[in-house]
Amino acid sequence: MVVSARSGARVSSELSKGGEALTIRVCGNFDFNMHREFQRAYQNLSPAPKRYRIDLSETQHLDSAALGMLLLLRDHCLGGEEDEGQCRVELLNANDHVEKILLVSNFDKIFTLR
Repeated sequence: MVVSARSGARVSSELSKGGEALTIRVCGNFDFNMHREFQRAYQNLSPAPKRYRIDLSETQHLDSAALGMLLLLRDHCLGGEEDEGQCRVELLNANDHVEKILLVSNFDKIFTLR
């Protein structure tokens, strides 16, 4: 089931058949200009998925605003609970540049990087 996939959209999302996982794809530069699109991709899903997969294969760069958006997604996922076993956020397919930013920011300690 496609949740959001507009022509020319820089953020698209797809919910798995059982609703357990949501994959969000970010294309281009992941920055503050994507804030609304990124939030819309995961908010208002009922029931909320247990796993969020952020596909960065088409992401050329991310900035501090994007890092903040990922942290907001993590907070949303946890729902105010610190039990990370209930919900996971995975960052997938980052290019070398994006992966370096994530590693320098210690996001490998907070998220699963694949």
